Amino acid sequence: MFERIKNLLVEELSVNPDDVTPGAELINDLGINSLELADLVLLCEERFDVVIEDSEVQNFVTVGDVVEFLESKDA
Repeated sequence: MFERIKNLLVEELSVNPDDVTPGAELINDLGINSLELADLVLLCEERFDVVIEDSEVQNFVTVGDVVEFLESKDA
């Protein structure tokens, strides 16, 4: 799942692949802004066929948080 999220970040949001680690913070380390975070949520919903509530998005601090969430949804 980590590799799938990493590819999504690199391909869709132009994040440097060397910067993407499970502990990398989306905003502070990868430079993702609020619009890009919204794009990430939409892309995850489409690609992994899940629904991500607004209240759940606030828990997406690191790449690992996104991975854990999607794994918990059996995406």
